[in-house]
Amino acid sequence: MFTKKLSDSPEFKAAYLTHLRGLVHPLNDKLPIGYSLAQARLPIGEASLPHSLAGSELYYILQGKGRLFVNEESCELMPCDTALVPAYASQHIENMGTEELVFLRIVEPYWTPDDETIA
Repeated sequence: MFTKKLSDSPEFKAAYLTHLRGLVHPLNDKLPIGYSLAQARLPIGEASLPHSLAGSELYYILQGKGRLFVNEESCELMPCDTALVPAYASQHIENMGTEELVFLRIVEPYWTPDDETIA
């Protein structure tokens, strides 16, 4: 069994300006999995920079209201909504609500800094 508390994961600001906490990562946690799981947050009125990842990314919204942009499309996301961003797609997300936007992101294969490109 593996367990981990959110408080055991230090927060950092990604190059694309999203605040992240790495919850599960096979390299850091010595787990036999091919994906990573992180909690992400954006303060009110903020947005991530346009970027792309070498892996696919699944968003699950926990709190707030956001607008996700993927290539030429966009959609509004609310709590309990899920969205898949394909590998190498240009993406960014904006906090469109009146509270912090908090979401989970699963990246497969697992995230590494070398796999992201800022547009």
